[in-house]
Amino acid sequence: MGVILEYLREEEEEYPAKKIMFTGLDDAGKTSIILALQREFAKIAKIEPTKATQRRIFTLLGKSVSEWDLGGQKHYLISYLKNPGKYFEGTEIAIYVIDIRNNPRLSESLSYLNDVIKRFRALNINPPIKILLHKYDPDIVKDNQKEVSIYINDIMKRIKKLVKYKNIHFYKTSIYDLYSIMSAMSEILLDLYPKSHLIQKTIEEFANKLNCEGMMIIDDNSLIMGSYFINDGVKNLLNRTIGSFLRLNDSFLEIGIEQLKDQIFANKFKKYFLFKRIILKESILPYYMLILKADNPFDFYFLRKDLLTFTNVLNDIIYK
Repeated sequence: MGVILEYLREEEEEYPAKKIMFTGLDDAGKTSIILALQREFAKIAKIEPTKATQRRIFTLLGKSVSEWDLGGQKHYLISYLKNPGKYFEGTEIAIYVIDIRNNPRLSESLSYLNDVIKRFRALNINPPIKILLHKYDPDIVKDNQKEVSIYINDIMKRIKKLVKYKNIHFYKTSIYDLYSIMSAMSEILLDLYPKSHLIQKTIEEFANKLNCEGMMIIDDNSLIMGSYFINDGVKNLLNRTIGSFLRLNDSFLEIGIEQLKDQIFANKFKKYFLFKRIILKESILPYYMLILKADNPFDFYFLRKDLLTFTNVLNDIIYK
């Protein structure tokens, strides 16, 4: 479940990995986002402020990614700005997290974002900046949708006016809506890999062959490799259920229920769901497939030939 392969000490940087950097003020939610993707929800309530820089290497589409989680306490922020070459150099994607529920510190957060961009320019680097407008929690949005939308739009306008940075994008995220994090991080990270469009095309073709209403392929870090939906209703239904299937699968794995850990079948909302673990030949970590059908559910206890062909094609795209 979102396996951390290895934390690195300062002197151990020897991996040819693509670097993504999480930064922002303390208590913005950077570490909780990472833990949510790893589905380590029990740890979120016990989070302590990140000390210095936490780094880990994980695999995405057969390639190594170096994830830097920069602690947000003030003395750390000052250190990063004083030593930008040490912390910012080589960044391919910068993810900046803003706590939208902490309005008193919004100006401070935007000021630090501007300082980070100034250091990027000094280093002559121009990574895309992905801003997560975090703690966009469902209960807040439900009760105050109009006011929250106006507030979010105001934040985005302030940022664009302040930083004048061309390559900047915004996402609304919440740990209480796992799909919001999965979707944002998947879109952000798949930009690193030009082959992702081939994976998407392969998924669409396979979904159509099985006559599915919807299909998603997810890796073990909760990142969505590709998806297919016949309409927005199906998309919303799978978005609401994917987190539950992942957590249920994790529970089965933890207690070693052998007969259930490879696939979970469910009938709900007059629809048939199949959540299935798939193993690609070159991968040490599993991928997961979620399929939705409206009728004839047992025909997707697949013809082995079809599933084998699909996994072989995925394997060739990702690892060859």
